[in-house]
Amino acid sequence: MGGKPIFALNITCFPTDDLPLEILHQILKGGQDVANDAGAPILGGHSIKDKEPKYGMVVTGLVKKKQLVRNDNAQVGDYLILTKPIGTGIISTAIKRGNAKKDDISNIVKIMTDSNHKAANAMNQIGVNACTDITGYGLIGHLKEMCESSNVSAIINAHDIPLITRASDYALNKENIPGGTKRNYECFNSVVTYQTNSQSLNELQLYDAQTSGGLLISVSENKKEDLINNLKKEKCLSYSVIGTIVKKESSHLIQIK
Repeated sequence: MGGKPIFALNITCFPTDDLPLEILHQILKGGQDVANDAGAPILGGHSIKDKEPKYGMVVTGLVKKKQLVRNDNAQVGDYLILTKPIGTGIISTAIKRGNAKKDDISNIVKIMTDSNHKAANAMNQIGVNACTDITGYGLIGHLKEMCESSNVSAIINAHDIPLITRASDYALNKENIPGGTKRNYECFNSVVTYQTNSQSLNELQLYDAQTSGGLLISVSENKKEDLINNLKKEKCLSYSVIGTIVKKESSHLIQIK
């Protein structure tokens, strides 16, 4: 949203009776490293005992009101740029099922631990109309929210959407489809029309519930190239133009080509 993080608090659940505290130490160290990179000191936190390890942060940041980037100001004629490839939900579920290859595990860890502060810096330098992160509701769910709140529609070019290597292969196995991804499809598919050959694209990937996904940025045409150049300079994982914002004409907010 254009904000600069100023401090964070750790939130963790950990099975202290089943796993050594050294694992928790390494988790907290990883969080500390990321917070350091973002320039946000960790001031403390809260922990409870739980059967499954969980970790996250509560982050407080500051932004000038005029520079606040919201998800409800996408403008007709804007271009949509995605800063990370999608597919973490499918591949992480493949890991749980024992179906994932070692190289693919390493790859999604690299993607999920790549901070969005780089993309945010690139965006804030030029000013954009709207932005949302892609997390639990997947690409379609978060784009739907942006379109609804901005009173616009979107046209997406399916083949321009960056996908994590071999995510499409994992998506062919129903065991690897997360429950959240399936629920996203059930909830949001009604606002989508398809003009692409569904045989060439597994639709569920567009609804895949992401962990630490990238930013979806709505930027005016005259700032598009500057934003792409900034994303490249920041070494973001993706700077793909995946579609455009158009005038809303029906309840079908998103058109997939």
